[in-house]
Amino acid sequence: MSEELIKKVDLKIKDELSKVDDLERINSEKVLNAFIKEQVAETDFNDTTGYGYNDVGRDKIEKIYSDIFKSEDALVRNQFISGSHALTVAFFALLRPGDTLLSITGKPYDTMDEVIGLVDNSSSLKSFGINYMQVDLVNNDFDYDKIKEIITTNKIKVIEIQRSKGYSTRKSLTIDKVESVISFIKTLDKDIIIMVDNCYCEFVSSREPIEVGADIAVGSLIKNLGGGIVPNGAYIVGRSDLIKLCSERLTLPGEGKEVGPSLGINKQLLQGLFLAPSVVSSSLKTAIFTSALLEELGYNVEPKYNEERADIVQNIIFNDENLLIKYTQGIQSNSPIDSNSLPIPDDMPGYTDKVIMASGSFTQGSSIELSCDGPLREPFIAYQQGSLTYTYGRLAVIKAVSNLES
Repeated sequence: MSEELIKKVDLKIKDELSKVDDLERINSEKVLNAFIKEQVAETDFNDTTGYGYNDVGRDKIEKIYSDIFKSEDALVRNQFISGSHALTVAFFALLRPGDTLLSITGKPYDTMDEVIGLVDNSSSLKSFGINYMQVDLVNNDFDYDKIKEIITTNKIKVIEIQRSKGYSTRKSLTIDKVESVISFIKTLDKDIIIMVDNCYCEFVSSREPIEVGADIAVGSLIKNLGGGIVPNGAYIVGRSDLIKLCSERLTLPGEGKEVGPSLGINKQLLQGLFLAPSVVSSSLKTAIFTSALLEELGYNVEPKYNEERADIVQNIIFNDENLLIKYTQGIQSNSPIDSNSLPIPDDMPGYTDKVIMASGSFTQGSSIELSCDGPLREPFIAYQQGSLTYTYGRLAVIKAVSNLES
């Protein structure tokens, strides 16, 4: 690849990178203020085992999350296996037999299919008599007319909003769009619980879902807020009564947040969160660079390099199975871990199509570290996300593009 092309891209994206720097400053101040307010001390790194009673550091971390998200309470635990697990805990905590869950962003992530019961599973919400309805987006925005029709003719208990696109072809949803639809829903039925799947979206804007009216929000700690340091876990933030329900579903009724040993993870949770604004900034810059470079080379990309972003995910639409595979393999071969591995499409738990995935990361499955994956189905989209630093991300993308040309 020519140096001239790279210099052209660097010049083209200069103003966009400056905007990301401004955002990083805003979110860094938010995090620092929360650490200072809660008086984080070295003793908060101490671990607990067994039941985890009186884990001061764990409890302080949850206060910090509440400060940052401006929520009444928070549940931040390494007992969560993933973001999908936290979503599942929240669904089962908030819904009862006969209740109805409504997704207003179309079908959720593929990993939710068996949870909801879209694919048969005897442990699904459906198997417990919980109903499911969905409204698809129209032109990458909420279908307000359809939402109103369903809410006024059905008793809806929980509405789910998935901000990031998952393996779909739609755009991810900005915080402004989320704010508008929440305001609309609350005028129709103020008692509906609005739950936001915030995975991949934290610190991509200056506001988070609870600030715009959401009742509860969920995310993973091996994505944005883990800063590439946290080895596992997830968070749920929101109304205190809803967090209580979620905590008692994660642990057990009557004990809830009072139990759950930190097992020595508190320092990583705090350090990862402290670094998160910077790491998210690097991820956004890598995505912007990727978008501009691949567009210059004639590929269809989404979002464009200068479009407003709602998450850290960059789509490259290859319309060619072989190109998707080659690009993904190029990312893997230029990753710090397992660079000698060759990704090939294969079956994955929770997905109906074969998936190819590059994730040469320090934490298994971490998507705040540079990763790239996609299902083997038309139009053969590479979903790229993350990068601990912009320099490493930029290097990997340049070399992955070279792999396309080999």
